Amino acid sequence: MVPGAGLPASPALCGPRARAAAARDPRAPECAVPGTLLLLLAYLAYLALGAGVFWVLESPAARDSSARFQRDKWALLRNFTCLDGPALDSLIRGIIQAYQSGDIVLGNTTSMGRWEFVGSFFFSVSTVTTIGYGNLSPRTMAARLFCIFFALVGIPLNLVVLNRLGHLMQQGMHRCARRLGGTWQDPAKARWLVGSSTLLSGLLFFLLLPPLLFCHMEGWSYVESFYFAFITLSTVGFGDYVIGMDPSRRYPLWYKNTVSLWILFGMAWLALIIKLILSLLETPGRSYSYHHSSKENFKAQSWRQSPDGEAEPRSPQPGCSPEEPMGIIQHPEPSTQVSCCGEGN
Repeated sequence: MVPGAGLPASPALCGPRARAAAARDPRAPECAVPGTLLLLLAYLAYLALGAGVFWVLESPAARDSSARFQRDKWALLRNFTCLDGPALDSLIRGIIQAYQSGDIVLGNTTSMGRWEFVGSFFFSVSTVTTIGYGNLSPRTMAARLFCIFFALVGIPLNLVVLNRLGHLMQQGMHRCARRLGGTWQDPAKARWLVGSSTLLSGLLFFLLLPPLLFCHMEGWSYVESFYFAFITLSTVGFGDYVIGMDPSRRYPLWYKNTVSLWILFGMAWLALIIKLILSLLETPGRSYSYHHSSKENFKAQSWRQSPDGEAEPRSPQPGCSPEEPMGIIQHPEPSTQVSCCGEGN
């Protein structure tokens, strides 16, 4: 599912006066932002709820597993001064199981903290975004059952949030293109400039700069970090590279939370880019164009939204002169608008 398609235009969320103001002035602020903020808050609250439940259900089992492994390890060292083959195999199996449970087997540290609140929050994010690295999974039956219902509701909620963010990004592109087109009197140039700026800024903030952080925190090369960034944002999630897995490194508390926010907004941006690519592949003859009859009447264009949320110019109606701009005639009454042909908008 590609975010950005299927949601109504933001003026539909407002009252009649707000819709009329948005139709008169495209630059007027839209009232969908409070609704989006509430949706984001509900989304974050849901993730926090999942993190808390996983923390409560998995943390005791993780501590018990860590303590049991430490007891078995020291008992083995006391009883076997020279390890033979079966004893070594038993130790290796215990090390593998401890690592899968999030335990550290070096020094006196007994846990990597994967099922603490921060680690549980990151697990919640990887679950609802369907990344599924595979390096961590619930061990208790109660947590497994909760994970089913958590993902059942969380995955659609995540798609709605990404859809809304992608729609807002697309609206911002159209708004910037209209403003630049009206200022420069060159809509084609404005369109390509805005599209290129969106692509380059997204590449910079979501795919080129974050690998520098991963290089510093994880000790990976830049190519490995870039590979991890794309595999994560595309929700492929092989699990061969996962943050916070090196027991020899100390990770600050803000690290995984920052990566979680990067995943959310990065997926929305990448989904928008994928949607634009799909629109070009499926309908190569259609583009985000801003046709106008003359440069002087560019700002008076009449625009409508297509079903997939794209801004399209109105086609000339029968009886209209092709030389006249398809504009909106403003009347003294704020709520009255008619087109140049006399048809109500």
